[in-house]
This record gives sequence, C-alpha cells and structure tokens, in this order.
Amino acid sequence: MTPRWFARLAAALLGTLIPASCLATPPPSGGGTFADDRARMVGAQIEARGIRDPAVLAAMRKVPRHLFVPESFRGQAYGDHPLPIGLGQTISQPYIVALMTELAHPRKGMKVLEVGTGSGYQAAVLAEIVGTVDTIEIIPELGRRAEKTLREMAYDNVRVHIGDGFDGRPKDAPFDAILVTAAPETIPPPLLDQLVEGGRLVIPVGSTQQELLVVTKTNGGYRRETVVPVRFVPMKGKVEGHPP
Repeated sequence: MTPRWFARLAAALLGTLIPASCLATPPPSGGGTFADDRARMVGAQIEARGIRDPAVLAAMRKVPRHLFVPESFRGQAYGDHPLPIGLGQTISQPYIVALMTELAHPRKGMKVLEVGTGSGYQAAVLAEIVGTVDTIEIIPELGRRAEKTLREMAYDNVRVHIGDGFDGRPKDAPFDAILVTAAPETIPPPLLDQLVEGGRLVIPVGSTQQELLVVTKTNGGYRRETVVPVRFVPMKGKVEGHPP
C-alpha cells in the first residue's frame, strides 16, 4: 500500500461521516477570512493527501464553498467532512470533490457531464477548469437552488437540468468526462455510451460497501480502475429498477 493510496483511504473513510457538531448550529469560522479558510483547506486536506493537478488546486482555492451550504453551516464549510444541504442530501468532503475532479483529468475546453448536482459546488469546481458542464439533479428543489447559486456567481458555462441522471444527456453527448455524485449499485449503461474515446467516468458504485471507480473508454471497450472505498448517498430514480 503506497503512502498516497493510504492517505486516500483514510480521507475517504473520514469523509463518510457528518460530525455530530454539524447537526446543531455550528460556530462561525474562527479568525481570518473565508479565503484563508480555503487556503488552509487546500494545504491541509487536499495537497497533503496527494492531489497535485495545479488547475484542481487553483479551483479549490477559488470557489467559495461556504456559498453552497445552508447559512447555518457556513462556519464549517471548509471542514474536513461532508455537510447536510437538506432533503436528505449532502455536499461532499472537500478532498473527495478534489479527488473526483483530478481523476476526470480536466482540461480547458472539455465538455463534462455531472450526475447529481446537489449544492452545485462540484459543478462550480469543474467549471473553473473545463469548457462546459451539464449537470443533472433529480430533486427539483435542489436543482433550482443550485441553478440560482451558480447563476448568481456567474458560472455561465454550467447548465442545470432537472431529471433522472440514469440516461445521462444523449442530446448533448458525447462527453469528455462524466462525474457521478450518488452511488448506483451498478453502472448505468447509457453513461458509458456517452463517453468519447478516451473519456473517463468517475463514479461511486455499491450499496452498503461502495468503491470509487474510474472507467475509461478505450479501443471500443472499457478499462476499469478501483480507486478507494467511499460512502455516497444512493442514486435514485430509474437506476433503482436495475439491480446489479
């Protein structure tokens, strides 16, 4: 087991838990500014665990995560854990957002699909790096809230769609990368079909035991890599009628 893999594992396991302190009104951020909080977050939680892509690190330093969480939790927005955003959903631990972004191999001009908009934070991080982001949210209230936040922050290269992410966005395909932020028990076939040659699908898969996978489309087939154990909310919708 390499030190970098061990750091990923420890961080992923830590990131599955919402601390009890987050279930009550948290204290405000202590000292400094949110920009200082972001700098500390990147240094201590992300770079220290092996994330190296300069564009990913820059995006994590720039995107104001506190604007994507409920106001009562803003003081904990840069903590090393997920946070509830309402309706049974969460915003992922910062490290997991950075890891999934790096695993997508983002670059300028890429067209990316995200399944599971949630707060809109992952879409914003991607939008700092790639060309366009299409993101799908199955819960209308969450999707509308994320769209409003992204619009207010002038992320004009993000399009939010309300719907079931199982089928992806065939009318906008193919995509250079697809990120899924909720866990199905098996990979939805339409998402694989919507990758370009060489495109990467980053997805948590499983029920009680989940693994973060990277699936790369290559030579008409697919290469699958297991990255680290994770814990995401279950994927909802049509996927529930497709058992593994």
